[in-house]
Amino acid sequence: MAVDSRELGKSDIQQFDKLYAKLPELFDLEPPALIHGDLWSGNFLIDIKGIPFLIDPAVYLGHREMDLALTTLFGGFGATFYEAYQQHYPLSPGFQQRIKLWCLYPLLVHVNLFGGGYSNQLRSHLNAYL
Repeated sequence: MAVDSRELGKSDIQQFDKLYAKLPELFDLEPPALIHGDLWSGNFLIDIKGIPFLIDPAVYLGHREMDLALTTLFGGFGATFYEAYQQHYPLSPGFQQRIKLWCLYPLLVHVNLFGGGYSNQLRSHLNAYL
């Protein structure tokens, strides 16, 4: 879709092909986890009693780092959130270096939906691994 709309070109596709060849060395495999799928600060609410809620899920089975990376794409959560997660279900070493990798898919969705600057942000994230 992004190529058809001219948001991305042939060279971008070639960059994705290069990344695809490198994927096995970039992250550890782990069993799929049930993830929110659209976890960002706009989908996290606290009611008047102080009870937190997650809304607007796009639930699927995937790598749990995907959800955590998405939390960083549009502002992120406080350090306490990430510290608590790490304490209860530690991530593999190197998560901070993989955040841009996990953000490629949601950025590509945004390229297809909104175009504009998301194409450049996508390229920047992609080039971080090539």
